[in-house]
Amino acid sequence: MSDQTPQPSDAPQPSGAAHAAGPDFDAMTRDIADVPAVEVITTVAVHLMSSAAVNLGLAEDGEAHKDLDEARKLIQALAGLVTASATEIGSYHAAPLRDGLKSLQLAFREASVVPDEPGQGPGEKFTGPVYG
Repeated sequence: MSDQTPQPSDAPQPSGAAHAAGPDFDAMTRDIADVPAVEVITTVAVHLMSSAAVNLGLAEDGEAHKDLDEARKLIQALAGLVTASATEIGSYHAAPLRDGLKSLQLAFREASVVPDEPGQGPGEKFTGPVYG
């Protein structure tokens, strides 16, 4: 039980009470219009890479999260994003994304019981065949 007396809902609350009810999301977030496109693109790419790596079994609990079908979809989406945005974000940002994509494509090939033919792996229709 509480020692406090309930207040009617129309009673004024102390100035800090509104903030205690929940976080002030306006203060915690930026206006999306202020975020440069290159930052949005690279952030999305990193999320796709991370998720693909987990689905390839490269995370700490590798085999528990391994799902090559999901990894294929994520790598395919990443390849499309990186290829389509490379000229817009410049080589400074695109080069590491390409390197990460190639690493994931090679990891996928290694993880597959029946590897795809060269040029048929995830994302290879955008990047061309990937060889180790």
